[in-house]
Amino acid sequence: MTAITTQAAATPLLQTQGLTLSFGGVVAADGINFELQTGERLAVIGANGAGKTTFINMVTGYIKPASGKIIFAGTDITQMQPRQIVHLGMGRSFQLPQLFLEHTVRDSVALAVVARSRRLSLFRPLSKCVAAEEVDHILEVVRMSARAGDVCASLPEGHRKLLDIAMALVLNPKLMIMDEPTSGVAADEKHALMDTIMKALQERQVTAIFVEHDVDIVQKYATRVAAWIAGRIAADGPPAVVMANEEVRSVVLGQ
Repeated sequence: MTAITTQAAATPLLQTQGLTLSFGGVVAADGINFELQTGERLAVIGANGAGKTTFINMVTGYIKPASGKIIFAGTDITQMQPRQIVHLGMGRSFQLPQLFLEHTVRDSVALAVVARSRRLSLFRPLSKCVAAEEVDHILEVVRMSARAGDVCASLPEGHRKLLDIAMALVLNPKLMIMDEPTSGVAADEKHALMDTIMKALQERQVTAIFVEHDVDIVQKYATRVAAWIAGRIAADGPPAVVMANEEVRSVVLGQ
């Protein structure tokens, strides 16, 4: 008898099963079944109102689906709050960076470290509550060491995006979800920004999902693309294949 061996499929890092959600008569999620493997760089594309941000908000706990299930790193997180999901290893950066504008870059990263370790004390200065080496390393990872003493309010948009991601990386995520990381950034700075982000994620072995409208950015940095149309995933696969899909070209790319 000849032995037959099969290799078990890898367990998805993130999985959704039958996610549905409507806002009035608008279907934002129409039975979304989705899997993400560790190490992927997934670009999420779609026209405004297609359901991209709703999907991200459900996965990160900001919105609860009407039905369906979300599993992250083997845990059902469907009904968990955002803080609980973060502690399981899911980071998020926002289209509008969530920063402490009155603080310096260094202090902002230090505050993220304190929030993770819960070592903040009313009787000790912030600098004494965290290891300076950790803050220095995070700033080096996102190429912001030279900006350490700058007040966040003075930062250009690209550096604000990097700092937002740096603060999320402090939590040592398995997965980073980024909502339009290049929005508001000058066209000639977008590729340098994404180079820095992707190198930082690669160095720390973080899987990534990023929402993006710039086709050049998607084609250069994504290993996989998922195109949203009217609350459903209309196409999912390698960038070249998805971008050649007739429905995607017509509805998403406007070609």
